[in-house]
Amino acid sequence: MARSEPAEEQVVIEGVPMVAALVPGDGIGLLALHGSNEGGTAELARTVARRCGATSLVFTQPGARRPVHVTSPRMAADRCALLREFLDRVSLTVSLHGHMRPGAPRTVFLGGGNRAAARVLAEALAAHVPHFPAVTDLAAIPSALRGVHPRNPVNLTRLGGVQVELPLLARTGGAADLPPGEVVEALAAGVTELGRAAHRGPGLTG
Repeated sequence: MARSEPAEEQVVIEGVPMVAALVPGDGIGLLALHGSNEGGTAELARTVARRCGATSLVFTQPGARRPVHVTSPRMAADRCALLREFLDRVSLTVSLHGHMRPGAPRTVFLGGGNRAAARVLAEALAAHVPHFPAVTDLAAIPSALRGVHPRNPVNLTRLGGVQVELPLLARTGGAADLPPGEVVEALAAGVTELGRAAHRGPGLTG
């Protein structure tokens, strides 16, 4: 039987102690693999999932003075039972990350294997936060931010997913780790539309 209550798991990945926190919901999943490294991503994953009734999984390193960045492809499902459960539960993943590219202080890069889903999120961002332009062309996204590695968890659900690389201003508002409300609204609108599209049929297959 599928879990219906939140759960936590202490894991060690690449020698780094972490806590994975799963909040079950519907078939779209919000994932924050680097919640302690990339400010605002954990809060965005939790908040957007709660708004949409979606599933969220957040990894943090509580108490770490200098959180270690374990690359996404190394966050393997065989090392975390809750990650395996997340991947089994959801049909499509929206994986939230943060970037600090000096030449792109307001640009949101939308990578990951599901390009149709990336375009859905881009439309929502354009409608709600046009001052944070979204890039969906993989050739225009820095290679380290494309999220297309086959072992990256964003690509391991049935419909794959979208790796959302957010600049600092779009995930913290420049203060603490509190995401701007307008970004929350934009992502919630996009995730809601992804949920509708996933229910309609094969339109999000790539």
